[in-house]
Amino acid sequence: MLHVKNLQVHYPIKDGVFGRVVGCVKAVDGISFTIEPGQTLGLVGESGSGKSTTGRAILGLEAITGGKIFFGDENITRILGKNRMRYRRSVQMIFQDSYSSLNPRRRVGDILAEPIRNFERLTKGEEQKRVDELLSFVGLPPGAAVKYPFEFSGGQRQRIGVARAIALKPKLVVADEPVSALDLSVQAQVLNYLKQIQEELKLAYLFISHDMGVVKHMCETLAIMHKARFVEVGQRDDVYNNPQHIYTRRLIAAIPDVRPEARQANSENRMRLNQLFHQEYNKFYRPCGRVYDLKKVGEAHYVAMP
Repeated sequence: MLHVKNLQVHYPIKDGVFGRVVGCVKAVDGISFTIEPGQTLGLVGESGSGKSTTGRAILGLEAITGGKIFFGDENITRILGKNRMRYRRSVQMIFQDSYSSLNPRRRVGDILAEPIRNFERLTKGEEQKRVDELLSFVGLPPGAAVKYPFEFSGGQRQRIGVARAIALKPKLVVADEPVSALDLSVQAQVLNYLKQIQEELKLAYLFISHDMGVVKHMCETLAIMHKARFVEVGQRDDVYNNPQHIYTRRLIAAIPDVRPEARQANSENRMRLNQLFHQEYNKFYRPCGRVYDLKKVGEAHYVAMP
């Protein structure tokens, strides 16, 4: 459904009175991936790795320096006008900050109805029925439509963001750290709603996160991102049970363990892998610090290595 080929997003560095370009920051530096209908691809990495920029570039919120994005058979990197509007209807986004992504001066009913009004011509009764259905999807009562975003908790606001993202029944939803700012119990609620909605609407997700524990619950396929490139891509079980890249092993070691008796062993393992990361850095990264190209090490398992 979505095919990204050699995507690049570079930000120019300017200097001098005339703003001469003297270099660039490579936020995304040549990544490729595919998302099938109904699939959840987990894009994982630390802050600054380029994962959120990738999601925003797919939606057209960031200018693309190079590469191509195909939605179905259509190259959407160059389309304009009505075709772009059709693409925007098919691809939506759940933002990380649930508060700033919702207009504080508008009622929830108007926030949910806005995308419907932009793309569909419904009567007031039909529109209200659709809004009530969206609220029901995410476990909120119909009365929530007359309230403002500040009257809800963080988890409820994030559920409102989920409802807005599915208002037009898209084919793909880009979820950018949708639960990172929530408590653990609330995280579980939102993740369960996302899974339920995916099953009912047959959605595909690009799930962006830094939390390997959350991604393990949500995603069938993982792409580990570091320094603007992929360091490891594969099926969930392959990546978790047999990580090949030292950065992936370091991320997995950071997953918290709820067992108190394992705390000391996990702490020692994290320290060991952190030391190993620095010792073997030159084996997995070029002298300039750039990540190597991906090489196939299994049926659907790829690792960045010389």
